[in-house]
Amino acid sequence: MKRIMLLSITGAVFLCAASIAGTAQETSKPALKGYFTVKPHSNPDHSKVLEQAIAGTGLPMWSYSTTSNRDGNHYSGEMVGASPYTSNATTTITAQIIPVVFKIGTTVFDPTKADHTCEGGKVPLTLYKQSPILTAADFTLNGVDVGKGQYVDDFQRANFWGAVNGNGGKYHTTLKPVTLAKITVNPGSNGAIVYPYGCEVLGGVDVNWWDSYVTGTLIPSLASKGVGPTTFPIFVMYNVVMYEGNPDNCCILGYHGAYGSPVQTYSPLEFDSTGAFGPGFTDTYVSGHEVAEWMNDPLGTNPTPAWGNIGQVSQCQNNLEVGDPLTGTNAVTKLMPNGFTYHMQELAFFSWFYDSTSSSAGGLFSDNGTFTSDAGPVCH
Repeated sequence: MKRIMLLSITGAVFLCAASIAGTAQETSKPALKGYFTVKPHSNPDHSKVLEQAIAGTGLPMWSYSTTSNRDGNHYSGEMVGASPYTSNATTTITAQIIPVVFKIGTTVFDPTKADHTCEGGKVPLTLYKQSPILTAADFTLNGVDVGKGQYVDDFQRANFWGAVNGNGGKYHTTLKPVTLAKITVNPGSNGAIVYPYGCEVLGGVDVNWWDSYVTGTLIPSLASKGVGPTTFPIFVMYNVVMYEGNPDNCCILGYHGAYGSPVQTYSPLEFDSTGAFGPGFTDTYVSGHEVAEWMNDPLGTNPTPAWGNIGQVSQCQNNLEVGDPLTGTNAVTKLMPNGFTYHMQELAFFSWFYDSTSSSAGGLFSDNGTFTSDAGPVCH
């Protein structure tokens, strides 16, 4: 079993049940806390990863190397796609969208069925496929129109805007979604109803059991459907989150992971309509976080100077997880042609982790203006 890094979120971020609905019974319900995690590769051979990327047997990746003026030390790592400093092309990666139907007790959580209670009769999986995670939109980030692209593609363009804009502006890293047949899972004793007080009930599954099932059973079984090291399988969970060992140790909203050689990456993540985590933490908020972290830290091992005491991190952390420092901020929103307004988490730029100056969009350190300077002194 690979290591799971669990990061607690500050309680002020998420709203208590009383703010979601107003009955006396609900006001006695303690607040839910949500956070994200990562399943880092246990023993990556970085040179082999890059060789496999070049050979086409693994995901396309590029390597970066930088000296941080936060601590004067040298850092290197890998990101998905081509280098924005040397490429002016589009990298396209197949993303298999795998809807997961969970049967927890007598409750069925099915992203392929119309939701007449919380989504006005819309089908969650359809909403997901029409979202800016998988469909191009024009984003203006920090006052800069960074062009038309999927949210994480445009975030990455904004992230390295100085290089992208100076190199002709045609750089993109996009997902090509391919929807696979739904998979039905009955977790038995590894599942529970963790929150019955939202717009709909919220289910949960044990993350350790679930990750073993994903990596040991589901991904191998999907090889005949094209899932493999050159693709990115996304397991879409509707109103189902994860807990560690006990339903009281809740809630992991999503994570990305990596294992094997060639490296297989993947991400289970929630599409939420319950409202259990407060306004804004709905629909594709989790996806914005996880897809961006997968693109910027695909192995879960990119090191940074220590930072912390912000977002969901209550102590110190030293990896390039671009969503964690801003978990709990207001979401980036986008009204799409289907009439649905989507929510994506604000994300921290590369410069926030390493550098006191920014060549990112707007000269800022995150994509929605929250961070105006870097992470500050090294966390101890």
